[in-house]
Amino acid sequence: MTTATPAIRLTGLTKTFGAVNAVDHLDLDIAEGEFFSMLGPSGSGKTTVLRLIAGFELPTSGTVELLGQDVTSRAPFDRDVNTVFQDYALFPHMSVLENVAYGLRVRGVPKKERLERATAALESVALGTFGSRKPSQLSGGQRQRVALARATVVQPKVLLLDEPLGALDLKLREQMQVELKELQRSLGITFIFVTHDQEEALTLSDRIAVFNNGRIEQLGTPAEIYEAPTSPFVASFVGTSNLFDETESQQLLGLSGVNSIRPEKITLGVKAAGISLPATITEVIYLGTSTRLLVELAGGKRLTVLEQNVSSRSTDDRRGDAVHASFAKADVVALQPA
Repeated sequence: MTTATPAIRLTGLTKTFGAVNAVDHLDLDIAEGEFFSMLGPSGSGKTTVLRLIAGFELPTSGTVELLGQDVTSRAPFDRDVNTVFQDYALFPHMSVLENVAYGLRVRGVPKKERLERATAALESVALGTFGSRKPSQLSGGQRQRVALARATVVQPKVLLLDEPLGALDLKLREQMQVELKELQRSLGITFIFVTHDQEEALTLSDRIAVFNNGRIEQLGTPAEIYEAPTSPFVASFVGTSNLFDETESQQLLGLSGVNSIRPEKITLGVKAAGISLPATITEVIYLGTSTRLLVELAGGKRLTVLEQNVSSRSTDDRRGDAVHASFAKADVVALQPA
């Protein structure tokens, strides 16, 4: 998947809006053929980086390279990238096939060839028989597929996706996540995906950059980001974590520094090997496939515990039960102080 020359290289990339540093001296390489996600809360800088790559914004300083070529000052139409937006931006007066073929028409591709390529692109997203319909006659998921077909038919080197699944309901979003990953693998195009949904990023990505205040807080594979967060921000933003400050770590865990433990790593019951802390169950929240329990330790510290529902006990009212919250010391992750 990786090559000597990255698909995208950002060097010292900075974008300021007045006194605000939206992007703060960012250095980043994205490999050719990679599904790369930029994850972070609103205002973290991820969408601004996407717009800088696309050419919709010009950087205050720094450079953007596409396959080794400096495109920092090039207009969006002069970069071999394409963008899929959340609202899809389909032309309502055109048929689906005409929408998909539009980019080829602008590029001067002969009519016969562009219709053949547009038809093939629709077939790649399982909409081969929908070419004569208008966008208003499609569901949200179908319109999203048309937008993907239109973006990929011109065979860009890099496809930029700005929260394209955000307008879909949960079931359809989960279905489209699978289809989007399969499409990226079949096309072999570099996908750069912007989202604030951590589950979406974990599901789709080869690598994730977690953004915070215009910088990358952590860069790694989904497993590295989730299992080994490096800061309290990443531990809390990507999934749920129980955080222990330096005092709590020393008193409760016998460890130095700041630490975290994921809720699913904790078991509730009798005292067990490893770290085992007396606790009282204060709340039980049934989630269907799992149950979230809130427990309070003797000193008032509260922990979140996640149990898979493998028995009918998941519906029991266990509030007030005295238990031990137990976990292996190896599952505790040391974090860099905020």
